[in-house]
Amino acid sequence: MKTFYNKTLIIVITVFSAIGYLTSCTHDTAFLPPPASNTPNITRGNAVMLPGNMTAGNPQEWKFDKAHSSVLWSTNYVGASGLLTGRFNQFGVHNVTGSAMTNYTTTGQPLKDSSWAFYENEPNKTYFNGYVQINTSNTGEPGRDAGCNISGMGTVPIVTGVQNLTETNIAKIQTTKVEFDPVSADYIVTLNFTWTGKLSAPLTKTVVGRLKYIKKATVQFGTSAAYDVFGLVLNFQFNCRDFGITSTNVSDNIKIECNINFNNK
Repeated sequence: MKTFYNKTLIIVITVFSAIGYLTSCTHDTAFLPPPASNTPNITRGNAVMLPGNMTAGNPQEWKFDKAHSSVLWSTNYVGASGLLTGRFNQFGVHNVTGSAMTNYTTTGQPLKDSSWAFYENEPNKTYFNGYVQINTSNTGEPGRDAGCNISGMGTVPIVTGVQNLTETNIAKIQTTKVEFDPVSADYIVTLNFTWTGKLSAPLTKTVVGRLKYIKKATVQFGTSAAYDVFGLVLNFQFNCRDFGITSTNVSDNIKIECNINFNNK
């Protein structure tokens, strides 16, 4: 009787083990459910931001807020080590061409910062032009900024009280296409990047960057009247060797980040 019981138990265990094995094999070879979509749920508004005549006090006309904006650069030191970083102290949002490329005796913005338009949901209407004054590159090391940076980038020292927008001292960007990024709420921007560098004449190269829209918000400080702000963040990079820069202190690629803020005060 005991022998019969043991044989029966062994058969039951074997059957259940076989069922478990077959079940596990069936699970391993089954088609898995399709993965979730990698495309986020993108929601865009219909904001339209235009400079107009940039009339103070007109809330329908957006003004470039240089005091709260920045143009930053970074590259690898000797092409491999930690980052070299800096910013440009003087920059603007204007399409500088022809006779406008000269010196201006002023401490403020030399040209009207109105060469732009932003349409949140119609990127084909969005455009912007901008420039930086190369000799205002600021790394926080005065000896370097007024020394090797000047000679290395083919420009001239700063003259106090003068904004130098001459051909050899400015680098310019001009959009040729702005389109939706299909996988984020950002925009993909095609730009013409123009700079002389160490060449004998300006060179224009096409680069592709990413534009982020910082949505409009209302702010108020102290007892001052409330006003609206919004921002645009542009990132792109270029190869400095294309512009005759031979310094081995920097790598080939220079990364640029433009943080541009506007208000309607």
